[in-house]
Amino acid sequence: MFQVENYTRVSEFVIVGFPSLQSEYFHLVAWFFFILYVTTVVGNVLLVMVFALERSLQKPMYITMVSLALSDIGFTTVALPKLIARYWWNDGSLGFHTCLFQEHMIHYFGSLNSLILFTMALDRYVAICLTLFCWVVAHIFSGISTVNLTMMPFCGPNTIIQAFCDTLSLISLVCGDTSRHYNTAFAAAMFVLYVPLAFIIFSYICIIISILRMASGEGRKKTFSTCATQGCIISIYYIPRFFVYSTPYFPNLTLTPDKRIATTLFYSLFPPLINPFIYCLRTKEIKEIFRRWVLNPRNPMVLI
Repeated sequence: MFQVENYTRVSEFVIVGFPSLQSEYFHLVAWFFFILYVTTVVGNVLLVMVFALERSLQKPMYITMVSLALSDIGFTTVALPKLIARYWWNDGSLGFHTCLFQEHMIHYFGSLNSLILFTMALDRYVAICLTLFCWVVAHIFSGISTVNLTMMPFCGPNTIIQAFCDTLSLISLVCGDTSRHYNTAFAAAMFVLYVPLAFIIFSYICIIISILRMASGEGRKKTFSTCATQGCIISIYYIPRFFVYSTPYFPNLTLTPDKRIATTLFYSLFPPLINPFIYCLRTKEIKEIFRRWVLNPRNPMVLI
């Protein structure tokens, strides 16, 4: 319980971004994130368009793929515009409730991505039902932290040493003892991230066993190559998160604010950027569709 009385709640928060970044590099960083944002959105929108226009792709596997693409578009759209504005026009301010909304959606799409990756490891027909269910369930985890934050006293500092509003950054600005709330946020994050990861690891173990039993050496090589690529993306998504969230619990594990922000942006933005390229280049049907579109742009529905 917080014993804070007669305080004036802050009306806005200010996104600082990288605290050690010199002002002469602000525009360069803004351009970098702008290009990253446009590339991510265009790549994922293209994947969604292919799915919508091609009936041959309207299968269980591609439904989860498109759900991941939509989630990636949502995350980058929530996270990057304000960061770009901060470095382009030195406009890092966010209203109190706008910041809470961004915090909710950041964790919503983060939870949603974890749950969608989990559904990809399941039976394809079960995955369809769970993928649709994930879009609703993901609100629960982020909603709990958002509701808790609305009841906490923000009576002092309002500068957020992060690239966007998130639970840990906001908790650090609360007046009073926040250890219990930090522990609750940490437990929720570990649950939504690593329970799905446990199932994903189990499914990959089963896949590896199946690969080793294949009679065809070429088949083993192709399947293992696909799994290895997806495994790298999953590792980038999950492993750095553990270190960022666990830093306060390990005295010898320290991250400077700049390194923590860089790590957060890496595991948050790299998978959405690379996912559409991986799935397009490594999926035979999608590559064939793009080939058909390029060779016959006037009538792409006709097979060549």
